[in-house]
Amino acid sequence: MFGEAVTWTVVVNDEAQYSVWPQWRELPPGWSGEGTVGDLEQCVARIEQVWQDLRPAGLRDRLAGPPPAGEAR
Repeated sequence: MFGEAVTWTVVVNDEAQYSVWPQWRELPPGWSGEGTVGDLEQCVARIEQVWQDLRPAGLRDRLAGPPPAGEAR
């Protein structure tokens, strides 16, 4: 099926990590559609635009330190 023209979708997980996924396949657990659908080049370009910090969101949060007193994260 990958030899044919494939429509891709940009997907994102709870850790704000991005990937491309063939639109015809069911999304794996823990991933959801980001909204971008197109050819592989379009989807990769979108990921390069939005995913600047490749560290998982949980790690970024921990490294940022505790929130100011009285403020929830």
